[in-house]
Amino acid sequence: MNVVVLIGRLTDNPELRHTNSNIAVTRFSIAVDRGYRSGEERQTDFINIVAWNQLATNCTKYLVKGSKVAVVGSILTGSYERDGVKRQTFDIRA
Repeated sequence: MNVVVLIGRLTDNPELRHTNSNIAVTRFSIAVDRGYRSGEERQTDFINIVAWNQLATNCTKYLVKGSKVAVVGSILTGSYERDGVKRQTFDIRA
């Protein structure tokens, strides 16, 4: 089962875009704090999120940089090659 639940803060305002077939899509990232022990430095992960259709529209309408959000989705992985170097992508589809 591929289910992800994250709570974090938006690092920037989401921007609404449309595909060639006029489907709404937005991409944004959230800062998610890792668990930590007393005396240790806090660490933060920056996770890329993609939302489609009505959810994408609502995200751009109601969310702003710094908003605390909960995201439920699934992991999407991919790869591409740039300048002869193979790269991996990792996103959460909300």
